[in-house]
Amino acid sequence: MIAISSNAISDSATSPGSGSPALALALSQVRLVLGFAGAERVVFDLDRLELGCESRMALTGPSGCGKSTLLNLVAGLKKPDSGEVCVVGERVDQMSGSQADAFRGRRLGFIHQNFHLLQPFTALENILLGMRFGRKLSKLERVSRAESLLQRVGLSHKSHSRVSHLSNGERQRVAVARAVANRPALLLADEPTGSLDPQTSEEVFELIQEICDQEKCALLFVTHDMNLAQSLPERFDCQGLVRHEK
Repeated sequence: MIAISSNAISDSATSPGSGSPALALALSQVRLVLGFAGAERVVFDLDRLELGCESRMALTGPSGCGKSTLLNLVAGLKKPDSGEVCVVGERVDQMSGSQADAFRGRRLGFIHQNFHLLQPFTALENILLGMRFGRKLSKLERVSRAESLLQRVGLSHKSHSRVSHLSNGERQRVAVARAVANRPALLLADEPTGSLDPQTSEEVFELIQEICDQEKCALLFVTHDMNLAQSLPERFDCQGLVRHEK
């Protein structure tokens, strides 16, 4: 079965070349052989998926259904065997490794379930380190941007605290600030509330949406929490993306 998104385009989105706003994301006829299970090939197969600029979509489905593979294809961490992966107007599937690295730094932001922060460093330093891979700014501009983001996520008083001394909720707030520090066009959030208690999970979810509003970036939000998924304007069920072929 090939999964097709029937609600992947927001009302404001248009196809590339048809005027503004353009699509933040467009995948077409994407196929990737993931490996083998006995005599069968395990294949990721996506017919079509689109997301408008500044739109938000939840990716849902059981473990192993292809959510992480989809994010990796969008980020250029995996290349499809066939098909097109277009992110903010650029063909990620045609980029070299170094081109994809530079593209991620300039155009994408990432939030992970387990934060992926550097423990020996402070909250401010973690954001500044992430900004080294983005647009070229002066040191003063980078510090000003990082301090402003920490204030917006409610952690200005913890800017010089090592992340190892922060709570899980505070660490994820730092990760949110780092993810948007380079002003990405698309934010990829892979189970960002999965390690948090219910109240903190809701707070971080609201924060991510607020930051996306402020930064005017699109959002792909992977979650197993259907309450959170249903709060977003668009949803895509990834079940059926991975299948076995003889």
